[in-house]
Amino acid sequence: MAKQHIKIRDLKIDIPKEAKKLAEQMLKDLEASKRPVLEAVKCTLDNSYYDAKVGFLTPGDKIIRTELNVSSVQKLARVVFMLEILLRNLEIGSVNTKRELYYIAKGLVKSDKYYKPLDFEGQDESDSIIDFIGDMLEVYREELNCFANDRGGQTYSQQLVVTETMVDGEKAVIDLSTLGTAPFQPKNRPQSLKLKAKKKIDFCLVVESEGTAGTLQTMGFTKRNNCIIMGAQGVPSNGVRGWCKLIEDQLDVPMYFFGDLDAYTLQNIFRTLKAGSAASLIRNSDFSAPNVRFLGVLPEDVKKYDLHCYKVKESDPVEARALKKAKDTLENDPFFQDKKNKRLADILRWLVKEKLRCEQQSFFSVDPKDPLKTEKIILEKIKTGSYV
Repeated sequence: MAKQHIKIRDLKIDIPKEAKKLAEQMLKDLEASKRPVLEAVKCTLDNSYYDAKVGFLTPGDKIIRTELNVSSVQKLARVVFMLEILLRNLEIGSVNTKRELYYIAKGLVKSDKYYKPLDFEGQDESDSIIDFIGDMLEVYREELNCFANDRGGQTYSQQLVVTETMVDGEKAVIDLSTLGTAPFQPKNRPQSLKLKAKKKIDFCLVVESEGTAGTLQTMGFTKRNNCIIMGAQGVPSNGVRGWCKLIEDQLDVPMYFFGDLDAYTLQNIFRTLKAGSAASLIRNSDFSAPNVRFLGVLPEDVKKYDLHCYKVKESDPVEARALKKAKDTLENDPFFQDKKNKRLADILRWLVKEKLRCEQQSFFSVDPKDPLKTEKIILEKIKTGSYV
């Protein structure tokens, strides 16, 4: 069995220096008639560990080893090709999305026939090379000035003040209470932000649906409660995860997740927010919020509030795959296998057995004549400890 590999990230790593060492070693190997080898952390579930003391998924010692041969020559050449593009961006301070980097590579190929063998037919090919470079150097995409999603969740608060240190050293101060109905959406470089509370903040509510987060805000949730509301926009991006981690670290406030009761939400959205993902093992330490609790919808809420639910149709290929994945998750995911997360695993088993799904918006059906009923239920659940 592979050993657990818990490593403290060094955000001051000299990426150009490390890249140069790598390139020089490849050249040295070629000159010595040796086959160059590139190694990267294997970022998959079978190389993932969960330690409740750490709170997020960490990598084992398995690696992906790519040695120069007939079948791998294109991959190694593409790594060097894309690495040069990323290093140039770091040098001039340019940033790009993965999509933009794909087209930059296409443009270079188009302008120089010498690059033709390195061409990417689709973005998935260039994306995999970018991910491999990050895993190889053990750095974040964001440290390579590459962003998949440059925004954190839509955030509302009357008490939160954010100070951002810009690239040129200037500081921007944002008081969220002055934004009116507009949300604050931070960039996903959490190390550039400092948070301050004007008054004690009692909790942060992360809402799976941005629309529902907006509804709660419009109805005055943050005016009546000293809190933060954030829309998680489905499966949380690095921006959302990094933002939640920053709130957790700098403000030390209880954080609750308000989302649907279904297998997808539990295993894809909530687990990714709380413990990170297998695909981003090297960055989970800075892009996960280990202390977030699952507020609901909970199985007991269905009966207590007589919530409207849907039957999961096994005849539907999408829903059938979701059920199968839930079963696989219970058997293979180290997060759900850890005894600290037994209650979450029990909810997943309940969902597989009952074949139900219940949406967060179902709370609006409890008392349709009371527009604040959902807020009251959320506050009651927090007060009574009705969360996992």
